[in-house]
Amino acid sequence: IIAIPDDQSAEKIALLRVFGADVRVVKSAPFTNDQNYYHVARRLAEQTPNAVWADQFNNVANRTIHEATTGVEIWEAFGSSLTAFVAATGTGGTLGGVSRALKARDQAIKIVAADPMGSAIFSFVKTGELASEGDSEVEGIGIKRITDNFKDSPIDDAVRVEDRAWIAMAHWLLENEGLYLGGSAALNVVAASRYARTLPAGSVV
Repeated sequence: IIAIPDDQSAEKIALLRVFGADVRVVKSAPFTNDQNYYHVARRLAEQTPNAVWADQFNNVANRTIHEATTGVEIWEAFGSSLTAFVAATGTGGTLGGVSRALKARDQAIKIVAADPMGSAIFSFVKTGELASEGDSEVEGIGIKRITDNFKDSPIDDAVRVEDRAWIAMAHWLLENEGLYLGGSAALNVVAASRYARTLPAGSVV
C-alpha cells in the first residue's frame, strides 16, 4: 500500500499501479496536518495486518545503505580527485549516507545540498534556521523539516535552484546528451554546474 499526495504526476501513480501497488492518492497537505500522506501511510500500516511501515524519512536504514554502497561506489570511481558532491534531498537518505561515506575518506571533499524553491534545506545549511521562500513543481525532493536520515550530516554548502532553471536543464539534457531525466535529476545538474563555477579549474563535481 502506498499513500501518495495528489500533486505527484499521474505517470508516477500509474507506474506504481502497473507494478501492483495499492496506491492511495490523498489530498496534498502540510506535514503539520494529520491528513498529510506521511501520517496517512503510518495509519494504513498500523491498520493493515502484517504490514511494515518503511518510514523512509526517519528509518536510518535508508541513510546506512547509501553510506555502505552509493558513497563507496562514488569514492571508488573518483577517490581524492573528487572536489565536491552535490545532491538534492527529500528523505535525506542519499545525501546523509553519501556525505558520511565521503567525509570518512576525505574531509576535503565538499558536500553540497541542492534545493528547490519552497524547501527549507538551503536556509538550514546557510543559517541554521528552517525557512523557505517561493514554491516549486519538482517532485520527490525538498523538505521543510530535518529528518533522522539528514540530521547531523556533514553538509558544507547549499545551492538553491528555481523551477525555470531545472526545466530548461531537463530539455537541454534530452536534446544534447540524449538523457531523458526527471526534474530532480535536472535540478541536481543545475546545482552541480553552478557550484562548479565557484571552484578552481580542474575541479571534479
